Amino acid sequence: MKASKTNKLKILNDPIYGFITIPNSLIFDIIEHPYFQRLRRVTQMGLSNLVYPGANHTRFHHAVGCMYLMQKAVRVLRYKGVEISEDEANALYIAILLHDIGHGAFSHALEHSIVNGISHEEISLKFMNKLNDEFGGALSLAIQIFEGKYQRKFFNQLISSQLDIDRLDYLKRDSFYTGVTEGNIGSDRLIAMMNVFEDELVIEKKGIYSVEKFLIARRLMYWQVYLHKTGLAAENMLMNALKRAKELALDGVELPATKALQYFLYNKIDNRNFSGKTLEVFAQLDDYDVLSAIKEWASHSDTVLSELSKMIINRNLLKITLQNEPFSSNKVNKLKGQLLQKFAIDASQTSYFVFQDKVVNHAYNIKSPINILLKSGKIVDIVGASDQLNLQALTKPVEKYYLCYPKKIN
Repeated sequence: MKASKTNKLKILNDPIYGFITIPNSLIFDIIEHPYFQRLRRVTQMGLSNLVYPGANHTRFHHAVGCMYLMQKAVRVLRYKGVEISEDEANALYIAILLHDIGHGAFSHALEHSIVNGISHEEISLKFMNKLNDEFGGALSLAIQIFEGKYQRKFFNQLISSQLDIDRLDYLKRDSFYTGVTEGNIGSDRLIAMMNVFEDELVIEKKGIYSVEKFLIARRLMYWQVYLHKTGLAAENMLMNALKRAKELALDGVELPATKALQYFLYNKIDNRNFSGKTLEVFAQLDDYDVLSAIKEWASHSDTVLSELSKMIINRNLLKITLQNEPFSSNKVNKLKGQLLQKFAIDASQTSYFVFQDKVVNHAYNIKSPINILLKSGKIVDIVGASDQLNLQALTKPVEKYYLCYPKKIN
């Protein structure tokens, strides 16, 4: 058998950052692995493209973008005298590359419908451990960093904190693809201002205004994009369609679906029985499985499943109302009563079409501070260092309640 002559030092052209270089052959092989290639078929923003037509970018885009930003962060920190070995740098690149590999189809929809009690972070770790076995332990340090078990605390802060590489990419990327310019943060400037002080990731005082803009951009992106009311309605409808499909499947009803999707519909899957076999099936599951099933379900004999599926496919979404207080049970019950008169469904099924919940926008959590390094050598939380009075307001979570119901019944 001839040795492979594949050039593994590839360059990718990213619409946001330009050319991204794959740093070494190990990372090339990880990117080429079917587990990682699946991310090309998982959208970054679920059904947000029903609101912002350009938002069709994938988890693959995001993961590779994160790796690029991590390369920049390592260069900046090394330039400032922070010692980072080649092994540590490589582990950082792998950890950020794989931080989202456990996301299911349409990102969060599966977590709240057909796979219960296990988060995408836990599934990411399962994928990383499996890849570590396949690559002879080469991911061990990356896994330590990902889990926060490595002795250098700031490494994990680069992966997961309130000013991590993940957020620096997704805000800029989601802003670009949605066209919502308020989210266009200065990731280059923020990385250039990074430093390490007493093993903590800090931002130098010159970067205060960039951090302020980052926090305000994050708040605006949540209200305008991630918690956009039409997007909320669409995502809830998708989750309800999957929940209904699972309910029917567990009752023995035959449903058209790919083998991977059938596995999760016809089996109760949670963290206790998420086995190696389950992981392999999960690795076959992506947005295409769910969309093709929904197209088939639109003509199913079950009214709930077919109506939800048709509404999603044709973008005939539920009406959604937001307010600062919970909706009265009288209003909800009245809408459910009107629904029963229009649709041939049982009273127990009305909650698939009429439901309320709340969303929380917490732009800045004071318990996990973004630390500013003053010239005196003192560390101050961004709220204390900033002269922007509205940053204090960002520390308080803002709750809004929403009510979804069919347009025909109001």
